[in-house]
Amino acid sequence: MSKINVDTIDKQSGSTVTVGGPGTNLVLGTSGQSVTLGTGATQSGFGRTGTVNWCTTAKTSPLTVASGNGYFINTAGGVITVTLPSSPSVGDIVALKDYGNTWDTNIVTLGRGGSKINGIAQDALLNTESQSVTLIYVDSTKGWQDIHDSTSNVSGNPGFIQATGGTIATVDTNYKTHTFTGTGTFAVTGIGTPTAGKQISYMVIAGGGGGASEKASTTSRAGGGAGGFREAKQACAGYTASPLAVAGGQTVAIQSYPVTIGAGGAGGPGPGGPVDGSQGANSVFNGITSTGGGFGSGVSASPAKGGDGGSGGGGTQDNAAGPQGGAGLGNSPPVSPPQGNNGGQSDRTGPTYLAGGGGGAGGVGGSAPPGNGGNGIATSITGSPVTRAGGGGGGASRGGTTRPAGAAGPGGGGQGNTGCGSLPASIGTANTGGGGGGGAGGPNPSPSCGGAGGSGVVVIRYKFQ
Repeated sequence: MSKINVDTIDKQSGSTVTVGGPGTNLVLGTSGQSVTLGTGATQSGFGRTGTVNWCTTAKTSPLTVASGNGYFINTAGGVITVTLPSSPSVGDIVALKDYGNTWDTNIVTLGRGGSKINGIAQDALLNTESQSVTLIYVDSTKGWQDIHDSTSNVSGNPGFIQATGGTIATVDTNYKTHTFTGTGTFAVTGIGTPTAGKQISYMVIAGGGGGASEKASTTSRAGGGAGGFREAKQACAGYTASPLAVAGGQTVAIQSYPVTIGAGGAGGPGPGGPVDGSQGANSVFNGITSTGGGFGSGVSASPAKGGDGGSGGGGTQDNAAGPQGGAGLGNSPPVSPPQGNNGGQSDRTGPTYLAGGGGGAGGVGGSAPPGNGGNGIATSITGSPVTRAGGGGGGASRGGTTRPAGAAGPGGGGQGNTGCGSLPASIGTANTGGGGGGGAGGPNPSPSCGGAGGSGVVVIRYKFQ
C-alpha cells in the first residue's frame, strides 16, 4: 500500500480537479474529524440534511417557493397564495411559518404547483394562527407530504364546504342539501376559498298555527296562520328561489351551528268550545328566526282576534272586533322581506257568518266566504319546486243550509271542517309550516276540534364540488 501526504491540491490548468477514477472508492476524513467547505464554497451531489435555509425577509405577496428554502409569510395585509415548485424532485423540501400570527384571519393558499399534496390533487389551506409547516416531495402518488406541522395536518382542500347534520342529499349535480325535520346540529368541518367556498343558501320555516274548535251546530271557527318563511340564496347557487329570498348567502366557519325546528301549534280542543288554536313554535338557524304561525280565532267575545305570527290566524265568525279587526297580523315581528301575511276576516255581517282563513307565506288568508287558507310559496332549494307555508282554511257550519268550508292554502295548510259531524279539521302537513284548519259545528249539534299546525323545517344548501 502506498501513501501520499500533501497539504494542498491546486489545479494547474482547467477548472476541475478529479480525485479517484472508475471503480475507486474515495473517503474524505476519518473518525472524529470534520470535512469543511471553504468560505463561500457550495456543494452539490451530497443531498440535503433535512433542513432548510430560511429567508429571513418576510413575504407579503404571492410567490413560488424554491426547494431547500424556508419562508416567513406575513398575511397582515391580506390573503396570500404560495405556490410549490412545478417540477419537484424526490427529496425536495420547503418550509413555511406564520410571521405575524395572522393566518387564522388571512389564510395562506398553498398552491400545489401541479403535484399532489398528501395524495390529493387540490390546493391546501393554511389557516391556523402561528402555524408552521415543513413539506417534502415524496413521489407522484403522494406528492408533497408534511413531515412537520405545528398545529394540524396539511391536506388538499377541495375548495368547497364540507359538513354533517340532518338528512343529506346531492341535488343539481354539484350541490348538497341538509334537511332538518327535527332539532339538530349543522357541523361545518371544512370550508373553501374564496368567498363562494364559504357561503350557504338556507330556508327556515316555523311551525304553523293551530285552528280553532267549535261546539255549536251553526258556528264556524278560523284557520291557523302558516309558520314564518325565510330564505336566502347564495350567488350562483344553481336553483330558482322564492320571491321572498334574500340575495346573497350566509358565510359560515368551521364550527357547529344548532338548528331548532318549531312544532306546529295545537288545534283548539273538544268537546268544549269555542277555543282558540295555539301559536306555532319558532324555527331558528344561525341567528335567523322564523316566527311561529298565529292561531286561528275561536272566541267571539271582544276583543276576539286571530293570533299574530309569521302569518296571522284568521278571524272567527261573529267576532266582536268586527270585520276589520278579527284577523291576526302576519310578519310579526317584522323582517324584510316579510316572512308571511295577515289572516282573513270573518263575514260577521252575513249572509254566511263564516270564519276567515289563516295567512300564508305567499298570500293573505281568505276573508269569508269561504275563508280559504292563504297561499304558500315555492322554492327549488331542494332541487325541484316545492310549495310550503300555506294557511289553514276556516271552518264551515250548518244552520238549515250548507255553508262552505275554507280550502287548505296550497303549501301544507289544513282544510276547514265541513260541518258534517265531529271529525276534526285537517291538520297542517308536517315539515311545511302549514296552518291548521278551523273547526265547525255539525248538524246534530256535534263539536269539531281545530286542526293542528304543521311542524317547521330548515334546509341548508351549498356547493360541494
